[in-house]
Amino acid sequence: MSAPPDGEMSLPATLLELYEKVTLQGGTVRLLKSNKAPKEEIDAAVKELLALKMDYKTLAGQEYKVGIPPTNSTTVNNNSLAITEDGGDYVDPWTVQTSSAKGVDYDKLIVRFGSSKIDQELINRMEQVTGQKAHRFFRRGIFFSHRDMHQILDAFETKKSFYLYTGRGPSSEAMHVGHLIPFIFTKWLQDIFNVPLVIQLTDDEKYLWKDMTLEQAYNYAVENAKDIIACGFDINKTFIFSDLDYMGQSSGFYQNVVKIQKHVTFNQVKGIFGFGDSDCIGKISFPAIQAAPSFSTSFPQIFNGQKDIPCLIPCAIDQVRACC
Repeated sequence: MSAPPDGEMSLPATLLELYEKVTLQGGTVRLLKSNKAPKEEIDAAVKELLALKMDYKTLAGQEYKVGIPPTNSTTVNNNSLAITEDGGDYVDPWTVQTSSAKGVDYDKLIVRFGSSKIDQELINRMEQVTGQKAHRFFRRGIFFSHRDMHQILDAFETKKSFYLYTGRGPSSEAMHVGHLIPFIFTKWLQDIFNVPLVIQLTDDEKYLWKDMTLEQAYNYAVENAKDIIACGFDINKTFIFSDLDYMGQSSGFYQNVVKIQKHVTFNQVKGIFGFGDSDCIGKISFPAIQAAPSFSTSFPQIFNGQKDIPCLIPCAIDQVRACC
């Protein structure tokens, strides 16, 4: 049995195998197209190819390149090994992919993202603490995972302050029912807890990720704000802001962004979000902007500089790593 020379590591088999899978699937797609196979069959093969390429990019930290297999100098992103091992599920704030006919395995996502399942015990405690029946999204498992929710209930029981934070990436003029689910749930949380709420409109994010102008992104934020206001939040306890507006107005917000940026390395953010060498630097630094509202000092006009106010963030599972 041979071993790599001292100081030299061999690549994990998963990376080499994944490269070969992408190559093989690419050949399958070309063969199907040349044989003029049914469109549905070609589309399914292309979808699988794109999923494999996404897995390879996440694991290798670079795009798949035909005829250039990974070498011992290829940096392996160990934080993303679970993507391949979990049966092909890939979930981040911008992409949701799965190779399973059953869809994404959310129980595995809970483990991977380090959250906890919302069980009947937690639902019972919330009803006991608030004196209100749990929201139907809780009871039906639409909101199914949490981090430290018991701490928020402890704060409520002892009459300590906390606040809510959620947001919206404005990519269109109008919001559909799926977009509104977090806001419907957040409205209920604000009603039963009677606490302040901040809503971040990430028009800067959409400008960085989408093919749109800065003016379009900002206008979408304005239009989406109208839909959010229509949900009926408490106007005296709700602050809705555009990043393009607020970043330049609040030194406290920007200071928190810079602090977060300093404490997160490029390798960490690449491992969490799958950024590649071709992504613009705005994308790489954006997660710090999305995390900043979870600190009360980002809103001195609301919390008067208090630093110890907990924050509860209702969001979809694909946002957990960005916000927590």
